[in-house]
Amino acid sequence: MASNVSLNPEPSKSEERAEHNLPPKSYAAAAQEPANTQDIGNSHQPNGTTNGSISGFKEHGYPSPDPSVDSVDGNKLVYEKRGNLNRDSLTSVEPEKDYQNALQHNEETKPRNRRKKLGEKPSPELASGRRAGAGWERSAIRWAPLNVPVQRRLQTLMILWHTTSIPLFLTLFLWCCAIPLAWPIVVPYIVFVLIFDSHAASNGSTSRRSKLLRGSKLWSLFASYFPIRLHRTVELPSTRKYIFGYHPHGIISHGGFAAFATEALGFSELYPGITNSLCTLDSNFNIPFYRDYALAMGLISVSRESIEAQLSTGGIDNAGMGKAVTIVVGGARESLDAQPGTLRLVLNARKGFVKLAIRMGADLVPVLAFGENDLYDQVDSDMHPWIHKMQMLVKKIMGFTVPLFHARGVFNYDVGLMPYRRSVNLVVGRPIQVLQQGEKDGRVDERYLDEVHARYVEELKRIWDAHKDTFAKERIEELEIME
Repeated sequence: MASNVSLNPEPSKSEERAEHNLPPKSYAAAAQEPANTQDIGNSHQPNGTTNGSISGFKEHGYPSPDPSVDSVDGNKLVYEKRGNLNRDSLTSVEPEKDYQNALQHNEETKPRNRRKKLGEKPSPELASGRRAGAGWERSAIRWAPLNVPVQRRLQTLMILWHTTSIPLFLTLFLWCCAIPLAWPIVVPYIVFVLIFDSHAASNGSTSRRSKLLRGSKLWSLFASYFPIRLHRTVELPSTRKYIFGYHPHGIISHGGFAAFATEALGFSELYPGITNSLCTLDSNFNIPFYRDYALAMGLISVSRESIEAQLSTGGIDNAGMGKAVTIVVGGARESLDAQPGTLRLVLNARKGFVKLAIRMGADLVPVLAFGENDLYDQVDSDMHPWIHKMQMLVKKIMGFTVPLFHARGVFNYDVGLMPYRRSVNLVVGRPIQVLQQGEKDGRVDERYLDEVHARYVEELKRIWDAHKDTFAKERIEELEIME
């Protein structure tokens, strides 16, 4: 007699599915099934904490993650179960419907592999020359087909807009200056910027910030091009102030822009009550027209005065509580080491942001972007040391440098300055709480500074070890902390 009850139910955990030679469950299947709160809550923690232990977590006002919640705010948030050594559970905003299709397309159109994976060795048995006529079998450049869906064309258009926005705004300004009919607009604008609005990027005000522009659906096209996703490890209370450290810099930091300058990845849904501002070079606010666009996107200057003003004004208590800034810590120096499959962070000597956090009483939150370095190829500094020396000289004189990079084009997959369509996953780590020092005299104990910096680096390493096998499967090197 047949029974309606399955005697061998299909396992759902990634570890059990691997033992039975079953493929991992799709994102949709994982999101639709209820979270196993008993299993998640008891993994590796006798007290039922899902994200590992953190000293004084509840005492300092940080809520423990609630594994019983797998859908929040009208099914916008989903509770993802990802297996790793530390049993971390990540929360992220539900992706677009074609998320899996985008990943499959990225796999089909990924650039030809010019690097060997970690541990791969050439065969010592045979040494062969090239095959005659091999170069005529197909074009050296793979062209995009004509029947590309409209959505993918719009995604490419948004990336093109973002990467060329500075020269476009500068060209528009010069064009207006060359036309006398536009002078009644240009002249008052220049006077207003120079006299009344020169400190708009560093005065701590968010009045120029546009929720309409940041929340535009167009930025969802931008993020889905790669695609990019933001993952939360633990909740952050809105009764504190924060400094987010973004790693790595990459070539253009597309992941940082999508997560902290727009609402495409749902930052305000993952961290309600927190107003985050992405920091950029002060020189960007000297570019006419573009400066107003950047202010509307919520960008601020990365100068010390700007960050201090941002974290000491406004917020829920008019003293900065509930406000946050995001600093791309590695800067231009780190961009020169942005090679696919690697993660080299310029961090050992970067303690200024830690000192600033201690002075402002702001908790440090590390963010690791898996895949940021994979978006472009660039000239390897190890193979061309003289080019690297020239780039460092330009950085010393000008304050910034220009990596010699390339990727794909608008209508092809192999040549151009458009980023590759490769997935980027931003994992926001656990906060490093600090004790405020130097509020009046600016002095910070050096031993305490080194201690907080060490804890910050340790949390970054923990994020890497916990999620590298999920988000960095094709890595050729392990995490390296430099300088």
